Amino acid sequence: MTPNPSIMKAVETLGYRVTVGDVATQAGLNIAEANQGLLVLASDVGGHLQVAESGDIVYLFPKDFRTILKNKYFQLQLQETWQKVWNIVFYLIRISFGIILIASIVLISIAIVIIITSLNNSDNDSRGDSDFKGGNFFVIPDIWWYLSPDYYSGNPSRRHQNNNQSNQQKSELNFLEAVFSFLFGDGNPNADLEERRWQEIAAVINKNRGAIIAEQIAPYLDDIGETYQQEYEDYMLPVLVKFNGKPQVSPDGELVYYFPELQVKAAQKRQQKVAPFLQELPWKFSKASSGQLILSGGLGCVNLIGALILGAFLLDGTIASEIGGLVGFVQGIYWLLLAYGIGFLAIPLVRYFWIQHRNRKISQRNRMRMARTAILENQAPKLQKKLSYAKQFANQQYITEQDVTYSTETDLLEQEVKKLTDTQ
Repeated sequence: MTPNPSIMKAVETLGYRVTVGDVATQAGLNIAEANQGLLVLASDVGGHLQVAESGDIVYLFPKDFRTILKNKYFQLQLQETWQKVWNIVFYLIRISFGIILIASIVLISIAIVIIITSLNNSDNDSRGDSDFKGGNFFVIPDIWWYLSPDYYSGNPSRRHQNNNQSNQQKSELNFLEAVFSFLFGDGNPNADLEERRWQEIAAVINKNRGAIIAEQIAPYLDDIGETYQQEYEDYMLPVLVKFNGKPQVSPDGELVYYFPELQVKAAQKRQQKVAPFLQELPWKFSKASSGQLILSGGLGCVNLIGALILGAFLLDGTIASEIGGLVGFVQGIYWLLLAYGIGFLAIPLVRYFWIQHRNRKISQRNRMRMARTAILENQAPKLQKKLSYAKQFANQQYITEQDVTYSTETDLLEQEVKKLTDTQ
């Protein structure tokens, strides 16, 4: 059983001396998972236990425990190597879509030029026909010229306008990465939502010294009044289970909640600022700059129009059979080129409307959670009584080195001698 990465990160953040409550608060893990994970990690890296007079336990870890783990577990070394390999592979996958787009445009362009040149050279009997085909030769490049991204470089006013846009918005992505971002976006901005939810709930409990009321937690939960009944505060049950909370009934019949394990800390640290409610981040269409998006969309249009023009030439199949070579190859993969051209524009379009729908739902949930903060801000008399009663159970305990009665760092006999010396 390899150590939990979330626990390792929490131990490093907290300074390598932690309690179960510290780790549960920092990582947003349930008490049982944090306790088991700390035992596993301490066993694997040679950590030490410090026991206070109260019976509470502090875990002390070496600062190089990650190096110890890598030397001990081949699986961790393999995971680290695979992560590096996957980063390279995924990067190649990302840029491949841009490379395929450019290759498709070049292939279609060359095929069209070959076909038009062949038609012009093979049919000179009629002046009218010749003029018509010559017209095709000159008109099509003009269309490509206006659709091409190089059109800006030939038009000073447009080039100046494009430069101004690029100066206003810069992107960290290169063009090939921007093409992938245009197609598929940049991932779910709320992939860690559940982790953030429990971290912020634990932070609220910690800020209130381990004792809270349900109204303080409601802005971080969903489905209140749907899955759970708000009147009876049933929505607090998952919080109590996760952090081993205990309900307490006030003389007025109101419920407050306290969490003994989260009240025990290895050291007193400055409290981090807690968000007033859990805020989901809206989905972004792309991290690419506006210029990169326009260029990607423009090239997609060029690719699709080129495929349609090429399809008109290849419709009866006689031209490809007469010319052969590259044109014959292009005819063989034409439907693949056309499907890529349509998909290149259809996928971002569908994704755009999907994002708008998704963001409306996110905004609605954010507004609902934010509205619950108004209950706390109003501070009604009934609510003030609940808060006052909860403070009776707010009792954080900090275990310092002086509070430690036994530690696995040194021999038990040495500790007893040290105690006698200290008392004398």
